[in-house]
Amino acid sequence: MDEPTAKHAAPTQVAGLDLRCEICQHDRFFERQGQLNTAVASFFSFDWVDPTARCLICANCGYIHWFLPEKMLRKTRV
Repeated sequence: MDEPTAKHAAPTQVAGLDLRCEICQHDRFFERQGQLNTAVASFFSFDWVDPTARCLICANCGYIHWFLPEKMLRKTRV
């Protein structure tokens, strides 16, 4: 995978709203996927079964914003 550079960073929306970094208020992010590991899957080396989250990394300070997949989010809503 290529190293992220400033030219790869882009403004991003989450739930229809422009995202700003929680730490520095910057508005450009790199997008990656992050594994949501569970203890059982990791113990049996089945990490690939676990869901992945959307990770948006601030291009200015490096803070990682994690977002659950939509199907997991629906399960957590009351």
